[in-house]
Amino acid sequence: MCGIVGFVKTDLLGKRNEMERLCASMTDVLTHRGPDGRGVWVDETRGIALGHRRLAILDLSELGHQPMISSSGRYVIVLNGEIYNFRVIRAELEEKGCVFKGHSDTEVALGAIEQWGFDTALLRFNGMFAVALWDRQERVLRLARDRAGEKPLYYGRVGKDFIFASELKAFRKHPAFKAEVDRKALALYLQYAYVPAPYSIYKNIFKLPAATVLTITDLSQRKFAEPKPYWSAQDVVGYGQVNRFQGDESQAAMQLEVLLKDAVKMRMESDVPLGVFLSGGIDSSLVSALMQEQSSLPVRTFTIGFHEKAYNEAVKAKAIAKYLGTEHMDLYVRPQDSLAVIPHLPDIYDEPFADPSQIPTYLVSKLTREHVTVALSGDGGDEVFGGYNRYFWGNNIWNKIKWAPQGMRRLGAQTLTALSAETWDAIGNFLPNRFRLKTLGHKMHKLAGVLNAQDAYDIYFKLASFWDGAAVVFPKDNARGVDPISGKRGVFDIKDFCEWMMFKDLVTYLPDDILVKVDRASMAVSLETRAVYLDHRVIEMAFTLPPTFKVKGYQGKNILRNILNSRVPKALFEGPKMGFAIPLDVWLKGSLRDWAEHLLDEKKIAQEGFFDPQEIRKKWDEYLGGKRNWQYYLWIILMFQAWKERWKVMI
Repeated sequence: MCGIVGFVKTDLLGKRNEMERLCASMTDVLTHRGPDGRGVWVDETRGIALGHRRLAILDLSELGHQPMISSSGRYVIVLNGEIYNFRVIRAELEEKGCVFKGHSDTEVALGAIEQWGFDTALLRFNGMFAVALWDRQERVLRLARDRAGEKPLYYGRVGKDFIFASELKAFRKHPAFKAEVDRKALALYLQYAYVPAPYSIYKNIFKLPAATVLTITDLSQRKFAEPKPYWSAQDVVGYGQVNRFQGDESQAAMQLEVLLKDAVKMRMESDVPLGVFLSGGIDSSLVSALMQEQSSLPVRTFTIGFHEKAYNEAVKAKAIAKYLGTEHMDLYVRPQDSLAVIPHLPDIYDEPFADPSQIPTYLVSKLTREHVTVALSGDGGDEVFGGYNRYFWGNNIWNKIKWAPQGMRRLGAQTLTALSAETWDAIGNFLPNRFRLKTLGHKMHKLAGVLNAQDAYDIYFKLASFWDGAAVVFPKDNARGVDPISGKRGVFDIKDFCEWMMFKDLVTYLPDDILVKVDRASMAVSLETRAVYLDHRVIEMAFTLPPTFKVKGYQGKNILRNILNSRVPKALFEGPKMGFAIPLDVWLKGSLRDWAEHLLDEKKIAQEGFFDPQEIRKKWDEYLGGKRNWQYYLWIILMFQAWKERWKVMI
């Protein structure tokens, strides 16, 4: 895992020293992504520079140093990530006569590119990566990201120059960079709590979408060609629609088990110590179990706990770790721990990002990094195997309300919001375990907001949305942009609505929220994370399974449950889904209140000119008064305000 940067700057042709200094300064702000070494390569005759910060995982010697030049001298590469199947590819290339100097996956990647070409090599890679390749012969620059979007890559124009980097902070080292907020991106951020690709929070800077290649043939061009996909989640789902798995559930579980075990084994390849995040849920418990089965020593497992009982999964995680025989560590989070993290969030995430689980994700990463350099995770299990509550509730809600006229639905919404969020939470304590939901009050008020949905698909967008960004961001006429999430609604027909939601999350929420959260939090402490369920073979098999193998009634991930149940007693992992939530409601009204009051000051917001201060103040007052639980809406505003203060952006 590393950090990469690069630029094409034609006004520095022939000025090697100046190019090296600029590239080094951009590269060094990513030291947290790669504390083990720095590399800079420039071609002053073409005005191109590549920079790399190294976190040494495979081949710790200088033979793994980047930027790396291919054996023929034609290609120069910087790569962030891991190619898990590099040993298999290496053996195949050696049979064809290729000779390797070292043992790194980057050298194998270069050999594969020379042998098969860039696009074909990408399809052969099983891994997570963001890569930049300079073809010295053709004078072509290519950028690419892995299939699921685990590793980040930003690009754009700064003045007359083309720049790319793993994180936005590297752009700020360029003397011509202007930190001008893209109000269309800001409106989308308010709606989803993250900035969806291809946008970034800054004007003229973009995220490279997952599974795409950006090819730049004319280094002086002002406009870029559209990134081209080399793998398509849409095609994967479409193929699965007409080529369903033909066996029964037990046969599917057996085949998936073999595949998952191999995916875990590949991700255990490391020349440094490794462990696993164990939350106590199904995804991470299964990864931990499969990992322990393939280790001669106790696997190191790590979890975060909360003193607030409703949010604490550490007890479950500890019991599962004991059963599996892992070497387990947990850390209980106190409000003061979160307070200590919050000032650093704008630096960690670089652009506004408001998934509150960013705090425990950072803390568990910090704990883990004190003991290992690599951690496996269960990320992607929910999206691929149907774990989110909306997968079971969305279709059921629509089937129950679609018959009712709009007026009746509005009355139902008023009934739900007549009770405060706190009252609903109290009612939830008396429900049976299988129906208990954390933050029930928030969810019931959220349900009230979807009762006027036009169809089942509209319910998904309402459940995935928070603020109406275009109504809150000033000036209003500049805040309505193309929504890359709702805009993909009718791409193709997926008969099962639950499967449609999983596809939507796979290509939007997963890469732009979940994977951003984990990448930035872990890399802030120089920890590499590896997501087992995002092995492309696992994704491809999962979408051939009949939806009922994954979701039945009000329960998801059934096939994973079946595999885990043969390894861990069901009583240890069954229970209401907690995710990685934090007691944000308690903290915002308590230890975080002064911090929030400062950032939400009505005069301050009005002077800054980004938001309608009355809308925000109304929600803050209703929240403090217990009328509505607007905690997540307010966290979105707070994270923008904190980010804005840190980076001093332009209006």
